[in-house]
Formats: sequence, structure tokens, C-alpha cells
Amino acid sequence: MKIGTIILAAGASTRMGGEPKQLLTYKGQSLIRRITDTALALQAGPVIVVLGANRERIVPELANLPVTLVDNEAWQTGMASSLKMGLAGLYLTNKDIDAVLVLLTDQPLVSVGLLLHMLETYTSENKEIVACRYDDQLGVPAIFGRKYVEPMLQLEGDKGAKWVIIKHRQDCAEVPFEAGAIDLDSKRDVELFSLVQTGTTL
Repeated sequence: MKIGTIILAAGASTRMGGEPKQLLTYKGQSLIRRITDTALALQAGPVIVVLGANRERIVPELANLPVTLVDNEAWQTGMASSLKMGLAGLYLTNKDIDAVLVLLTDQPLVSVGLLLHMLETYTSENKEIVACRYDDQLGVPAIFGRKYVEPMLQLEGDKGAKWVIIKHRQDCAEVPFEAGAIDLDSKRDVELFSLVQTGTTL
């Protein structure tokens, strides 16, 4: 089975005060480098990174990695455009993909072990979607079979992969990932995450 991975990293990090969250560091690595290394370590297929805002600052973090960079000039229109650009970049060069794995940069605790568990679930369950459960909801990281490429290509605005998961819930297997609730969208998120990691109490 060949899995194509799309890493969505085109956002402007407006809630971070203009500092790209893709360049925040965790355990000595930027978040974009960390999630890309994790995707590559899976060794499941090609990896696409979708860039937009702050492209020039992010690209050096991915130097010499065997990934395909795709520019989304319409990143301001919402997540749907980045997902569609990633899918286009993936399928233009890899027609034989069996499924697509969608990752974000702001979930620092995504691990190779989690992704392997998701792949095992995808191959063992009779479902075409595998999504992570956290905060009493389903979301990314998520794997989508080929049949869901077309529905994702029809998304608009801020509707992302989660919209497809919700709409096709009956065809979705779950993998528990409580740490998925940690996403670093704002400076406050980063502060709280740092306190938790160091064992500091509020």
C-alpha cells in the first residue's frame, strides 16, 4: 500500500502575532521540520508540503529533505485551497497512491508510532477513513482512501479534512490521540504547552 502524505503549512499564524508557528521549536526542532521528519520516517510514500505565507522563512527548514514543496498562492482563502493544492501536487506525480494522510504543523506530539497505528487500523478495518479522536471529536491526523479525494477537491473556504470526516462518519475508524488536542495556534497555547512540558504548575 502506498500512502501519500500532505503537510499543510501555508497559514499566516495570525494569532501568533505574525511569528510563523511552523518555526516554533520543540525538542530542538522547528515544528515544520519535526512533522516532516515524522512523515518521512513512516516510509509509506511521497510527502508533499504545502506552503503559502512566510514561505521564504520556512523553506530553509526543509533543505535537502526528499519532499515536494507546493506553493498555495490562494492560502488566504482558507484551508480548503491548501488541501486541494496538496492533492493536486500529489496526484500529478503519483497516480498510484492508495490513500492520503493529512497532517498539520501545529500538533507537536504527533509521532511515528501514532501514524503506524493509524496505518495498521486502515489496513485492518473495513473503513476508508481513519481519524484521530481527541477533545470528544474526530480530526487530523487522518487517512483518506482514494474515493475521498474528489470530495476533498470540492471543499471551499475554511472547510478542511475534518469536514469530510464529519460528513462520512459511518465510513470512519477511530484512533485515540488525546495529545491531538494540543495545537499551538496562539502565544498563550505555546506558553501553556511549555509549562506542561517542564512540569510547571500555574
